[in-house]
Amino acid sequence: MDGARPGHGEASTDEVPAEQEGPWPVHALFQQRVSGDDALLKLAGLRFAQMGAAAEVYADTPDQLDYVLRYAPSAGRLPVVHLNRGIDVLHERGRAAVAEFARRFAGRVAGLVVHDHHEMAAQTDGLLAGLRELNTRLGERPDGPMVFLEYAAGHDPGWFVDVAERLRAAERVSCCVDVGHIGIRQASSVFWLRHPGVGLGHLSPDDRLPDLIADVQDAVRTCLPTVLDVTRSLGQIGKPIHFHLHDGHPLIPGLSDHFSFLTRLPVPFSYAGRRSLSTMYGPAGLASIVSTAVGACPQGASFTVEVHQAEGRLPLGDAARLFSHWRDFTNAERMNYWLSVLSDNALLISRAVAEHEECRAGR
Repeated sequence: MDGARPGHGEASTDEVPAEQEGPWPVHALFQQRVSGDDALLKLAGLRFAQMGAAAEVYADTPDQLDYVLRYAPSAGRLPVVHLNRGIDVLHERGRAAVAEFARRFAGRVAGLVVHDHHEMAAQTDGLLAGLRELNTRLGERPDGPMVFLEYAAGHDPGWFVDVAERLRAAERVSCCVDVGHIGIRQASSVFWLRHPGVGLGHLSPDDRLPDLIADVQDAVRTCLPTVLDVTRSLGQIGKPIHFHLHDGHPLIPGLSDHFSFLTRLPVPFSYAGRRSLSTMYGPAGLASIVSTAVGACPQGASFTVEVHQAEGRLPLGDAARLFSHWRDFTNAERMNYWLSVLSDNALLISRAVAEHEECRAGR
């Protein structure tokens, strides 16, 4: 993916709020993306302080989370934690693991994100019973975190909304809308209906793609309306909703999403006057998602920039002092570049929130 953003010497910090007050906090991934020592986490801490973003961290074990939290930004908003994708709250073992994280880190984290799984749709009643029981455990600690069930397994979005509606009374259990996962599923389904037996992920520029590209992009354009519909439906439940925000395109092999919103997909032919394709959302789509979430979720919405795939190098600038003991700065500069991409996308989200609030205040 090509980034549609200018290079710069340091992480972008202009116009990003200094702290995350109010019901619309902006988070970003806080993790060590490349090999090295804890100077990389100190670099992340510096850049997060500059961009004014809260953290979302990945953790497989309580000890791992305890270690990462030493470096995560502590001012403003508490972090959100993305737990191991293998944790399955359909089963008691998974719920017990979540409850242990909630007990140990009460008052230190705002939320715990867990994935849905393929088998859950066939066992919806068992899932609902288990999450209601987990909600009871979570209620034992008034300072404990929310649990957010993330859309991840490619279910019909209607099923996901139905689960959330049926859990309306479970005050400590809500949902996480992953716009990349919903979008990839939506575009692939629409294209499959138009071209049975042809999977978007299997098309290549050397195959039938040039002849099918108009239908591909038509399918991709259905991603945003679907996400907006899901967001409005979930907002009616009256709970805080968490969002994982990242872009992509179903033609990308392997991991098709988790890209920046400031990217386009290069192709070796011309379409609509360019040798590149619009992604699922882009900056305008991101602004629509954020604005819709702010308007539809009266109990608050939180947003995480969940961009994984951003490869490049950026000079360390004011962070060079953190790496005075390093001889090779390659990984430090790679990490710095990735953090700059997070910062650029966090800025887009913060601007969308501010613009929505300004419009609402001016009515």
